Amino acid sequence: MREHAAYWRELANKRTAVIFGPIADPKGAWGLAVVEAQDEAAARGLGANDPTIKAGVGFTFEIYSMPQVVLRG
Repeated sequence: MREHAAYWRELANKRTAVIFGPIADPKGAWGLAVVEAQDEAAARGLGANDPTIKAGVGFTFEIYSMPQVVLRG
């Protein structure tokens, strides 16, 4: 998990990851990342290169587009 956090921290430092962190879901912990990517393939590459995914121990990721956002003023 340290490598996982370091990976996403580096993506945040590069301004690729907008936000990321764990979600305290009562059904089980999971994480969320909002990224800025050129296209779906680039976003999938970010997930595929996550150390937890590359470890092959059962972690998965899903990609959903966010076609519109509202930012606080």
